[in-house]
Amino acid sequence: MEIRIGSLTHPAVIALLEQHHQDMLLHSPEESVHALDLSALAQENISFWCVWKDDALAGCGALKELDNAHGEIKSMRTSPDFLRQGVAKLLVEYIISQATNRGYQKLSLETGTMAAFLPAQKLYQQLGFHFCQPFGNYQEDPFSTFMSKSIC
Repeated sequence: MEIRIGSLTHPAVIALLEQHHQDMLLHSPEESVHALDLSALAQENISFWCVWKDDALAGCGALKELDNAHGEIKSMRTSPDFLRQGVAKLLVEYIISQATNRGYQKLSLETGTMAAFLPAQKLYQQLGFHFCQPFGNYQEDPFSTFMSKSIC
């Protein structure tokens, strides 16, 4: 598998991001869905990567700079054909390394609270993330849980 800078115009990437957003809406009300759309992922403070296996899109994820010491993981999604094959772990480890290289001291994320999000929460915990209070512009929400990791 190879991690590359994500192309926000590639049809497979667009389809995966649309699937991600629709799936979030199945588990959370619209006001509690914090998935980024294509225009948000194109902002200067966001880096977006995709994992490819040959010509097949295996997953995607992004790193948003909140400030010069704090980053946020966004838009994590594994393609259905690649579930439970280590794609998410590979990508989160890559994002942690990118955040470390940028000198961030903390990396945070928001994810859902429903049962569908438990595998993601477990992965983040295995990689050293701990549950925390809302950060940035987030507010307490019964459909959101927040996690962070120190990465000095």
